[in-house]
Amino acid sequence: MKWRIIHESVTASTNADAHHGMPGDVFTADFQTAGRGRLDHVWKSCAGKNLMMSAVVDVSGLEPDRVATFPLVVGLSVCEALESVGRSLHPQLKWPNDVLVGGRKLAGILCERFGDSVIAGVGVNVGEREFPSDIADRATSLSLLLPVGTVPAVDEVRDAVLERLAANLPAWRERGLAAHLPRLAARDCLAGREIAVLRTDVDDAPARGICGGIAEDGSLLVAGERIYAGEAHVCQP
Repeated sequence: MKWRIIHESVTASTNADAHHGMPGDVFTADFQTAGRGRLDHVWKSCAGKNLMMSAVVDVSGLEPDRVATFPLVVGLSVCEALESVGRSLHPQLKWPNDVLVGGRKLAGILCERFGDSVIAGVGVNVGEREFPSDIADRATSLSLLLPVGTVPAVDEVRDAVLERLAANLPAWRERGLAAHLPRLAARDCLAGREIAVLRTDVDDAPARGICGGIAEDGSLLVAGERIYAGEAHVCQP
């Protein structure tokens, strides 16, 4: 598919901008004044340093259960794109929406259904070298991970993500997440580990157990239970 780039220097949120777009439109910005992650978490980014992008994808005619797996297709696409621009990287997907390298968050995903479309919001730390104190111990960037002189431009990262997303969409439309499950499993950083999953920010009884990986319906298998939404954390020994 062909993408159409609509860029603003400053905007409140590229995902909000994408509500006015058509399938194939991609909204980007140098700076967001109200960037968001999942569960209304704030997405912080210095101006011009990182990728902030929201792509509009047509999902008309697809069953809601299949559309619900779309964020994992976006996550896989981001992992593959980052590996293509940084050969030494080994990105992993942390269900449901984070991309990690070395246990630190490199990219985040926020997908929103809007009519017959889904907005794929993607944020990638590209040139950022210093992070706020509350996330400094769990965030990273391409600039911190790659040798000097090999860090790709923000636009190069954008194009790599869009290329992989366009390549992964047809099989997903036809066969669902099963089309990509082996590649997802190879990048799953939670499978086989003891984890706790908070279904809400104030979950007093999180699901706990050994993670069995990601299922075909997009759920996370935890001690035989299927979890469809939440925040997963690896249990410390």
